Amino acid sequence: MSQRVSVAEIRRIGQPENITGRRTAEHWSASLYLRHWSPYLTWLLLPTGISANGVTFLMMLVGWSSALALLIPGLPGAFLAALLAQAQMLVDASDGEVARVRGTTGPTGVFLDKIGHYTTEALIPIALGIRAAGEFDLGSGWSYAGAILAVIIVWNKALNDMLESTRYSAGLPKLADSDAVSAPQGGLTSSLRKAVRFFPFHRIYHSVEMTLLILAAGILDLLLGDLVATRWLLALLLPLSLLATIGHAIAIIRSQRLK
Repeated sequence: MSQRVSVAEIRRIGQPENITGRRTAEHWSASLYLRHWSPYLTWLLLPTGISANGVTFLMMLVGWSSALALLIPGLPGAFLAALLAQAQMLVDASDGEVARVRGTTGPTGVFLDKIGHYTTEALIPIALGIRAAGEFDLGSGWSYAGAILAVIIVWNKALNDMLESTRYSAGLPKLADSDAVSAPQGGLTSSLRKAVRFFPFHRIYHSVEMTLLILAAGILDLLLGDLVATRWLLALLLPLSLLATIGHAIAIIRSQRLK
């Protein structure tokens, strides 16, 4: 297919229902507005000859830059980090569109995409810890707290990949993307899952949500003085992340996903 395709064609080919309609695939920012903008970015990228994997590498760089921006003191660093986190999701939407328009989709792109999100979502809490310390002090207790938070977030993200690996090793088929399969089967776990829908704190560890929270904390820091809000944010994120990870593991075990 010619690279000089229209935005409408990019939207038709690059955003099929089986991609945008998946239950867990689309981040709210993509569904709300980024999928409306991404075809324009794809339209600009296609004539350059950059591969879909090349766009994914660009997505990684933007994500890592979001974490690095948090090392800039004060509100400017927090604002830039939040902006770059949004930009990462925009490029993330575009790489798949480039691949589908060119017919170059494959597992390498999926693998690189996972690297991009894993590393970004680990670097942001590490940068948050350094930010909470008030200086680049890797020996600070706040820096250690950020590093621990990063590990817990990676553990939580890895649970879904562990599930896929376990099913593959057991010779089980690919899971259907439905609530019926993922929902815990009765008992307290099912009730807690329903309660979490009203306060989905487990979603705040995504790069977009985390940088928006850090930006909000930065605004409060400006009003209150010092780094009070940023430190409180980190202190709250740690136990909540552990709770989210334990709950995620229990939900997988109690559902039909291992059967």
